Amino acid sequence: IIVTPTTTHKKVASCALRAGKHVLLEKPMTGSSKDLVELNRQASRSKLVLAGGFVERHNPVVSFARNSLQKGDFGTLITAATRRVSSLPSRIRDIGVVMDLGIHDMDVVQHVVGERALSVYALGGTGKGIKFEDHANILIDFEKGATGFIEVNWLTPMRVRKLALTCDKNFVEVDYMDQSVQVCSSTFKPFEPGNLFNVPIDFDLRRVALRKEEPLRRELNDFISAMKDGKDPLVTGESAVHTLKIAEAALKSMKSGRKELVR
Repeated sequence: IIVTPTTTHKKVASCALRAGKHVLLEKPMTGSSKDLVELNRQASRSKLVLAGGFVERHNPVVSFARNSLQKGDFGTLITAATRRVSSLPSRIRDIGVVMDLGIHDMDVVQHVVGERALSVYALGGTGKGIKFEDHANILIDFEKGATGFIEVNWLTPMRVRKLALTCDKNFVEVDYMDQSVQVCSSTFKPFEPGNLFNVPIDFDLRRVALRKEEPLRRELNDFISAMKDGKDPLVTGESAVHTLKIAEAALKSMKSGRKELVR
């Protein structure tokens, strides 16, 4: 299990793979998608597991959201919006907020949407005067028309970790931290002339009770199962390459001021 600074990930992981070790590599798995492609090839040649440490993918609320969308329970997805904000951590000095926080939600959003990201438009900068960006708003276009919106920063005093799904049947909000789920819907009623107290909308809110589980424990158990059973982990190195490409496109867009393709 490798949880060293991001700039050392490729070197340390490559050494572990050469030694014949299966690897669980904390996000972002490498500093560039090119480096991760090389690690994937090395792991494949050696028939070793290379798993990505994207802990939110193992959160029960994320599993619920993806499964419900796939079954059509919420209708057609229009927008998946995330908010991941907190104060500046003292431990991070080699990457910015896009690679440290934003990449979690890039992974979650593309997993939940179930489509490939085509392009990214991002705005951001630094409000704390640090070397890397400490805030960013990221808009992602997916291949079948869904939109992803990611807000991340190291400026907010409180810690927020949420995902909201706007669908044509329901609005769904999940909280990664307390693992709560709210499903909202509304129905228009016929207007009654002369009835000033008539509210032409029926609003329904229900809370979904899920069994709370520690995502990190689920992530570790998934890695152990992949090693023992020879199956793919939930987050493979290959799937993490596309996530890194989204992050790279976001950083490029912040500099260019234009929408950038995810290549």
